[in-house]
Amino acid sequence: MRKKFFVFIAALALAIPVLVGAFIAERSGERAVALELAVEANEASAETGNNGLSLICHSAYLSDFATGAELYSYNADSKHEIASMVKIMTADLVFEAIEDGRLSVDDEVVVSDFASSMGGSQMFLDAGEKYKVDDLLKGVIVASANDAAVALAETVSGSVEGFVAAMNEKAVSLGMTNTKFANATGLPSESEQYSTARDVNVMTRELMKHDKYYDYSTIWTEQFVHPSGRETTLTNTNKMIRQYRGCLGGKTGFTDSAKFCISACAERNGIKTVSTVIGAQDSKTRFAEAGKLFNYAFANFRNQVVCRKGEKIEDSVAVEKSRVKTMTPVAAEDASVLIKQGEDVKIEYELPEKLKAPVKKGDVVGRIKITKGEESYYFDLISDRDIPRATLWDIIKDLAGKW
Repeated sequence: MRKKFFVFIAALALAIPVLVGAFIAERSGERAVALELAVEANEASAETGNNGLSLICHSAYLSDFATGAELYSYNADSKHEIASMVKIMTADLVFEAIEDGRLSVDDEVVVSDFASSMGGSQMFLDAGEKYKVDDLLKGVIVASANDAAVALAETVSGSVEGFVAAMNEKAVSLGMTNTKFANATGLPSESEQYSTARDVNVMTRELMKHDKYYDYSTIWTEQFVHPSGRETTLTNTNKMIRQYRGCLGGKTGFTDSAKFCISACAERNGIKTVSTVIGAQDSKTRFAEAGKLFNYAFANFRNQVVCRKGEKIEDSVAVEKSRVKTMTPVAAEDASVLIKQGEDVKIEYELPEKLKAPVKKGDVVGRIKITKGEESYYFDLISDRDIPRATLWDIIKDLAGKW
């Protein structure tokens, strides 16, 4: 019995190194396979655009807010669903209607059954109740409310179909050649609906030209009281207004097919850019990738200001048929471009040889042309005062002065 026991112990001692070695080899193989899969996964998801910036998304685009100049792009013209970023155009058309006098923020809108029935993100509007345009805009911009978007669309154009037609017309006018809208919300549609990172970036800059937009864009959360007294909490879907310093606003989007999207604007040290990300795998990633784009802009570009809004240029223009013989134009807006460190620009003033009175304050009298590389950007020069036509008495006095 003792002899058998010692034989068993000896056999076990010989077997243990073999078993342990096999186990270690197997685990090492598993780790190697796991590592290989992780590398493959990272290689599949880390998309690299120009300038070597690596992003995890379907497509992306970064632009200078003032000129629209491209600062970075990846897959920028690839068509993709954009979910609730469709509401960027919805809000833009509503602000246009307000500025044109067709609508007021104080106007009351009776919510239709159709608008009230919208699913997805909403502010839970009551059908048949009256809501102010101001509150509906807040719902669209802050909480991405589909019911509010439809109520506004019906109000501006009389029907959603008419509003969608206006959306597509505006897209064409902005040069958004790879965009088609099918509704005012971005919800999945039986009709084809798509856009691109470049086109979304264009309409984001267009929306953010409306000063009124910024009254809503940085609201974090608010308790909205319905006409019935019921309350709904509106929470901003754009977390970057809290998570990223300098973020001025933006629009998020998500559906199963579009994945996670965002188009946002940020400004630091005079550098104002718009960052668009389409098709990120989760919410955290879309905000992180948009932040990477902003960081890239702020680290690599500077704002070259040629002339501030209202500032006079050095050149003057002769004026005919007026007591005022010359006038000096002023910039209608800040004339500036973002340039890379060490990059130069060419500045030219395009002015007529002479002007004929009368000239009204605000009349465009020339342009500033800023050339960066092969691209040129133009900024209007205007008159900062009224220049009346000379009267008969002015002409007589002028002639008398020459004797």
